[in-house]
Amino acid sequence: MNRRDFLKGATSLSVGASVLPLFKILPASAASQETAVVVIGGTINSLDIHRSGTNRSSYQVAINCYDRLVSFGTKQMPDGSLSYDYDNVQPELAESWEISDDGTVMTFRIHEDATFWDGKPVTAHDVKWSLDRAVSLGGFPTVQMKAGRLSSPEQFEVVDDRTFRITLPFPSKLALPDLATPIPIIINSEVAKANATDDDPWATEYLHRNPAGSGAYKVARWDAGQQLVYERNDKWVGGEIPGYQRVIVREVPAQSTRRALIERGSVSASHNIPNKDAKELASKPGVKVVSTPIENCIYSLCTNLDFEPFKDKRVRQAVAWSIPYQKIFEQAAYEQGMPMWGGTDTVDKINWPQKSPYDLNIEKAKALMAEAGYENGFDVPLSFNLSHADWAEPAALLIQQGLADIGIRATIEKIPGANWRTVALVDKKLPLHLENFGGWLNTPDYYFYWAYIKGNLFNSYNYDNPEMARLVDDTLDMAMDHPDYAPNVKRMIELAFEDIPRIPLWQPTLNVAFIESVEGYEYWFHRQMDIRALEPA
Repeated sequence: MNRRDFLKGATSLSVGASVLPLFKILPASAASQETAVVVIGGTINSLDIHRSGTNRSSYQVAINCYDRLVSFGTKQMPDGSLSYDYDNVQPELAESWEISDDGTVMTFRIHEDATFWDGKPVTAHDVKWSLDRAVSLGGFPTVQMKAGRLSSPEQFEVVDDRTFRITLPFPSKLALPDLATPIPIIINSEVAKANATDDDPWATEYLHRNPAGSGAYKVARWDAGQQLVYERNDKWVGGEIPGYQRVIVREVPAQSTRRALIERGSVSASHNIPNKDAKELASKPGVKVVSTPIENCIYSLCTNLDFEPFKDKRVRQAVAWSIPYQKIFEQAAYEQGMPMWGGTDTVDKINWPQKSPYDLNIEKAKALMAEAGYENGFDVPLSFNLSHADWAEPAALLIQQGLADIGIRATIEKIPGANWRTVALVDKKLPLHLENFGGWLNTPDYYFYWAYIKGNLFNSYNYDNPEMARLVDDTLDMAMDHPDYAPNVKRMIELAFEDIPRIPLWQPTLNVAFIESVEGYEYWFHRQMDIRALEPA
């Protein structure tokens, strides 16, 4: 289907003086037929998704500037908006592919007209160098590749200039979809090698500031901490030529300013707006708000098992029974999203996410605290990412009150967004913290792989259960119609709720606001703006 298929409106409101300095640096054509301006609240800290420390806001460069072998198709949501379609893998750089009967060999034919921005043809040699890089540099990109059983350069073979082969150790349902995530980008290996050094053989310093891709957009300018300017690549063969010649992504930390800009019609889109604004803007004439449930994602309270009291699962369960879930959903989520509490005591389905059996029950929580020997409570810092303050701060205050009712004295700690990933996800040293994680590949076992296996990035609470590890390992590559799949997933969910290191609060939505002159927005699992589909009305 055409992915540029939904309606918008227009509005014009006055804007406060605090916004005026920003107008001076926006082009007069901000909402023209040639140029779109998108405002974001985050900061782009690198143009290389493989580089250590590259943050989530930076992933958009990999999406818009680089090709992958394959991508996902498009589907229409119940509200008429558009979303990627996980069940529909489509060509991007590869014009076709074949999978062997035993599911272990994937052979890709590269589009004969595909060229990098400098005019060099894209070859299988570039594909191999790029995937070798992804599995070799370490960190998050390498772990993501491993999820699809892509872990060694020896698996990647150049058959000829236009034919590339991947050999898997065994069949995996995640292998092909994993190639459609933002990680396995195809880089101009000649440019990269020319800028590599003995100390930096993968050219991470050069590619940090200088993309070398074949994608729909080039980076015309990057002013770190301010803006990124994209210019269209009219020779792109990976999909439909984008509708905008130029897209300017402006970093505007103050949400009040971003809201004023979209209400006035001074920018084309405001990405990832808070739930409060989404709820209010949706009723305003002239503003289109698209709110899409984030698949495989839950906002959660995490209890770190390296913190002595939380080693006892009765204490973790007590915390889960002390949370005022409904108040949090009303005051932090503005009732946007899906509640993830108050479910049944038994797990009889495998869809994920699903409601936990916990609800507010202070008496049950107190009994568990006494049983665990903590009837007098304890002190603990409760941390959240300052970049997520719109939902995390009100949630933290309400959680703090609930914990006080069972004797746990929580001190709220606000951590700058620039430091969060290192402190929470890499060092994993926050005793009690609010976190959100959404799996890129939409299966329950993939979520549990990332969030419940010791050492993996989003297991920020050091949970380690051998039974869970075995179940995930047995199930990750298993076909979803295998007779063991559903029982294994149900047991994973039972363990997650029984051990409760990660306490589900709600499934969030991704909210994006547009003016009437912009069409084509499509939700993606990576939660970044895919500007390739945008076009003027």
